[in-house]
Amino acid sequence: MDYTRTTDTSAAPAALGLLDGKVAFITGAGRGIGAAAARLFAREGARVLLAARTEAQLKAVTEEIRAAGGIADHVVCDLADAAGVRAAVDRAVDLYGRLDIAFNNAGTFVPPGPMDQVTEADFDHVYAVNLRGPWVAMVAEVAAIRATAGTGAIVNNSSVGSLMGNPELPAYGAMKRAVNSLTESAAITYGPEGIRVNAIAPGNTLTEMIRTWESESPGLQERLQAHTPLRRAADPDEIAQAAAWLLSDRSSFVTGTVLRVDGGARA
Repeated sequence: MDYTRTTDTSAAPAALGLLDGKVAFITGAGRGIGAAAARLFAREGARVLLAARTEAQLKAVTEEIRAAGGIADHVVCDLADAAGVRAAVDRAVDLYGRLDIAFNNAGTFVPPGPMDQVTEADFDHVYAVNLRGPWVAMVAEVAAIRATAGTGAIVNNSSVGSLMGNPELPAYGAMKRAVNSLTESAAITYGPEGIRVNAIAPGNTLTEMIRTWESESPGLQERLQAHTPLRRAADPDEIAQAAAWLLSDRSSFVTGTVLRVDGGARA
């Protein structure tokens, strides 16, 4: 029998992107992990709607995606504004006729310090953005998926700081831990309809948020990397890759999980 390998691929079908044909809604898409996700999802074949508070950043990322041949638009949205969040999700359906997947990535940061030094105003703000915001978004996204695509997937961005006591960022860690609970509850509730809900828990990632934290906590990067077996921080695209997989059909039997993407820091 002739086992000669051939390099003729003329009859091979073109490879489809990981998210080919899907409509994606992404919060916090103007920078960091959200912007990386918007670029990646578009490269993988999705039509994307970017949402964030800063229009200039949204416009820049949207234009970058379009210049690379992707399909993207943007909407200004503050997660602390429930009506605005619902309107942003509806905008995805208005633009593209459906919603298949959503990445609830946006979050806010409060000054690091022990719990007794967190002001009530800061606590209320991090609650409004990091917990109530994803809850409002999920409710709107489930309704949009149910009414259009029928089935789909949602990923919430949590944090490894939600998986243990977090004395430097107690309010932030508490809200992210609550997001894990919402994720699991939503997975159980909407799984029978074919809507999967998961979360990712990034570790040390080179974003503006971590740089802000480091400016107030000198030596932070050295400490975090020393406790990470891979001995480095993640690039935002590496976190976006995990979200893309969970939103894709390749993870079709995965729901209700909080996936650590932390370089082994919690191993």
